[in-house]
Amino acid sequence: MTAPCPVVHFEMPYRDAARAQRFYAAAFGWQMQQMGPEMGNYILATTAIADTNAPDSRRGAINGGLFPFKADWPMQHPSVVVGVDDIRAAMARVTAAGGEVMGEPMAIPGVGDYVSFVDTEGNRHSMLQPGTGECPAD
Repeated sequence: MTAPCPVVHFEMPYRDAARAQRFYAAAFGWQMQQMGPEMGNYILATTAIADTNAPDSRRGAINGGLFPFKADWPMQHPSVVVGVDDIRAAMARVTAAGGEVMGEPMAIPGVGDYVSFVDTEGNRHSMLQPGTGECPAD
């Protein structure tokens, strides 16, 4: 049996980067960081202080990001990113459990290997094998 792999990140599409950043900063106090074209114009969303034992931290909180909406890309909806130890083994488990892996993993510089998948209910999510090769459990 596979040990539980945690949700480590969330993602959402945006149609207007500045508008999305203003909204989430104003509505929820998130810190938004626009990445450049070399990172696909991704926007990092810091939603909580790092998950530590510090007095002001929130245990179990995750951060996320927003990506540019592209009309010709499939299934652009909010989704979660699951941290895995071995992305190839996790891809095989997804397929064996009835899901569908969407392509091959892509390397994200300084982050790790990433691939999207569709679960048995038609939801698109993703998996991330951190660059260290360790599942980010805590």
